[in-house]
Amino acid sequence: MSKVALPYLPRLRRIFHPSDFSLPSEIAFVHALKFALAAKAELNILHAARDTERVDWTDFPGVRDTLKRWSVLPPGASEKDVARLGIRVRKVVIPHSDPIRASVRFLRKHPADLVVLATSRRIDRTREERSPVAEPIARAAGEMTLFIPHGVDGFVAREDGSVGLHRILMAVARDSGPAVAFEAVRRICAAIGATAVRCIALHVGDAAHAPELDFPEIEGWTRERIVTRGPVVPKILETAAEVRADLLVMTTAGRDGFLDAMRGSTTEQVLREAPCPLLAIPRRFAGEAPRGLRGALQKAFNA
Repeated sequence: MSKVALPYLPRLRRIFHPSDFSLPSEIAFVHALKFALAAKAELNILHAARDTERVDWTDFPGVRDTLKRWSVLPPGASEKDVARLGIRVRKVVIPHSDPIRASVRFLRKHPADLVVLATSRRIDRTREERSPVAEPIARAAGEMTLFIPHGVDGFVAREDGSVGLHRILMAVARDSGPAVAFEAVRRICAAIGATAVRCIALHVGDAAHAPELDFPEIEGWTRERIVTRGPVVPKILETAAEVRADLLVMTTAGRDGFLDAMRGSTTEQVLREAPCPLLAIPRRFAGEAPRGLRGALQKAFNA
């Protein structure tokens, strides 16, 4: 088997999740907590409070209660017991009427490696339930972002923390960094214990322009390649529905044009109609890992 030129993805040290205390935010929160627990990372939960809003710390999603419900912590566990798990949780209230500006202000001082966001749904093609919040926050962060669409339960169960991540659809193109998408998927699955995975690489367009997919074999995984023609967005959404994807993965332009302002871009259109969580990965990570890290990464990648 030929060696794969490995992309460089930073270790998940800091995870950011803005919450409005709604049910969609609760669903996004359990995904953020699951990754923080797996990566032993810092989890920052932010709420932007309007002038007339009174916020109590009990309004925030309960980290200890959730970990007890998942049987990660015993009844009666304290904050010290949470710290012993290797995670640090910080709950932040910023007095601001605009959650986007509040999040951007926080992210400037506390950059994140992963952002976990709940999104709103469109009522129709020209009007939204509310002004979009998730996309501008993701654009400001410029980092790997997991979007949980409105009405989608995701792949982490709120009740017990179990993971239902079995079918992953990667939308790939020659210039989209398919290797970095696969590496992100591999790491996510390894971290949260997803072992029996069907990984599907989808290319919409001419077969002659489809990227080479020289991915290593992983025990318990099946790998598939689909090449089809037609309008890109409908084909991605159609395939996601057909394979019953638990996660959709796409790469983006990166920090300087992350999600391309979300106006009419492929990612925006897919995100608004996605039937499952969507992981957006900045394309800047598609470059090969620094030389000093290649050996360790190659060993882990081919393990």
